[in-house]
Amino acid sequence: MPERQLQVRRLGRFAYDACLLLQKELEQEVIERRERDYLLLLEHPHTFTIGRRAKESGVLASPERLKTLEVTVHETNRGGKVTYHGLGQIVGYPIISLSPDREDVHKYVREIEEVLIRTLRDYKIEAFRIEGLTGVHTREGKVAAIGIHLKRWVTTHGFALNVNTDLSYFDFIIACEGEPVTSMERLLGREIDLAEVEDRIIANFAEVFETEIRSEK
Repeated sequence: MPERQLQVRRLGRFAYDACLLLQKELEQEVIERRERDYLLLLEHPHTFTIGRRAKESGVLASPERLKTLEVTVHETNRGGKVTYHGLGQIVGYPIISLSPDREDVHKYVREIEEVLIRTLRDYKIEAFRIEGLTGVHTREGKVAAIGIHLKRWVTTHGFALNVNTDLSYFDFIIACEGEPVTSMERLLGREIDLAEVEDRIIANFAEVFETEIRSEK
């Protein structure tokens, strides 16, 4: 079987609504053609997203407080509960076909976790899975969240890795299972270059998913 092709798009700071539209466009392309997959890497403005298993009560801040914090709230069709996206965080949206050889949702999520665990290992951060939970954890708390959606075995949504993230925004939501959160910056005691972390994510993604990176934007 030929090696899969992955186009990486590094989009910088990108609005959540605009990114949803882009994901839908690429999802439709992958469903129709099954020629190449995509990985979007970007940073969102302050955003709370509500997954399929969440309730609006998962957002603790009042509308007035949200306005002060400059946070927008979006309901999504991804799995999971409430999470935060914002500055200093790398969000990754793999839009890839799991058909015909990867039709296993749990395996796909474990592989996303593996990409992030390897990336953190590159920075000498010990990260791991916790049985029964989704995402990547450290001894000081959860460092990456994962929430996905599947349509005809094509993935959308994805992961959020806290790099230099302002963790105070998590105080205004009941995140996932309510576990504590941390960031690479907090764990290492220094700010980390986002582009450098993206480089490591791309390399590890190519290895774990056995895909060839054809081009980047």
